[in-house]
Amino acid sequence: MVFKKPSAVYALKTNFQRFLIIIFIVKSVFQSTFKFYLMKSNKNRRQFLRNTSMAAFSLGILPRLSEASPQKDLSKAPLLTCDKTTLDYFGEGPFYTESPPMIQDNQLAPADEPGTRMIISGRVYNLDCSEYIPNTIVDVWHASDAGVYDNQGYSLRGFTKSNAQGFYMFETIKPGKYLNGSTHRPAHIHFKIKPPGFPLLTTQLYFEGDDSIPNDPAASITSGTYDASNRIIPLTMNADGKLEGTWDIVVNGEGITTGTSDIHIDKGIIYEVSPMPFSEQVNIKYGVFKRSKVSLLVYDMKGQEVARLEEKELAAEKYEAIWQPDASLDKGHYFVALKINDLQVHYLKLIRV
Repeated sequence: MVFKKPSAVYALKTNFQRFLIIIFIVKSVFQSTFKFYLMKSNKNRRQFLRNTSMAAFSLGILPRLSEASPQKDLSKAPLLTCDKTTLDYFGEGPFYTESPPMIQDNQLAPADEPGTRMIISGRVYNLDCSEYIPNTIVDVWHASDAGVYDNQGYSLRGFTKSNAQGFYMFETIKPGKYLNGSTHRPAHIHFKIKPPGFPLLTTQLYFEGDDSIPNDPAASITSGTYDASNRIIPLTMNADGKLEGTWDIVVNGEGITTGTSDIHIDKGIIYEVSPMPFSEQVNIKYGVFKRSKVSLLVYDMKGQEVARLEEKELAAEKYEAIWQPDASLDKGHYFVALKINDLQVHYLKLIRV
């Protein structure tokens, strides 16, 4: 005998899934700029899909875009918008200094460094984004606010490592521009990325809205080996008056299985954290798409678990958790992660002030 789900229950779950994904899409779209949608190149379309989540397509909210492979197992499908981090046309440039110091307390730039404060954070993934990679060396250097490199010492030079959860972060100032021939190079940060046991990747990171990008020989490349499309990121101003940018690094390496990610959700999602930033407590709203073992965990920037907010079997539904960190816990950046059946499926950044 074959059991069929009652239609009302099935409709309820389907609508619930769609509700959660719609919330995520709307939030993502408002955080992004609509120019991604208006641009016509294939790369920009893929970037737009990254920002609005492929999950909407897989669950049929936009059915005309999900006709291909309708019976494919989504839990094992590759992340189609997982773009490999590319080399930069200019390589490391002429201003690299060997043996930089390790960044202390996530501060690449000292507090009195002139310029606009900026925080860059993200996660290091393997080539198909199925694993995050701890202990990856992230070596960075850039020009000062005046567009000058320190070639005598180590000002605005240093390295950090991705933590046990694959996250990295550093605070610095937004680099200034400098003349390269008759034109200015766009503001950029140099990276040398070295996963454990795998080759070094050298590249550069740029920022949206920079009017020097279109005429720059490196930043303007949109295809091939030196394609910079996914290395031009948006910056937003946080409540502390600091610019924030997120850049996930995708390189050849081996790490820890993620299961799925926020690009390809079919199990659950964290769809709101508020207030942000927070001081005494933060509300975390999340959804589970089918009955599962669920864990909601908070990690610090060292990758250490600092709070376990949920750990039980939950039905498909919306849920809310409250994190009230101990007063002795440091201010700064944290990450809340949702695990479904021991696979981490989504994470969001938390900032305690």
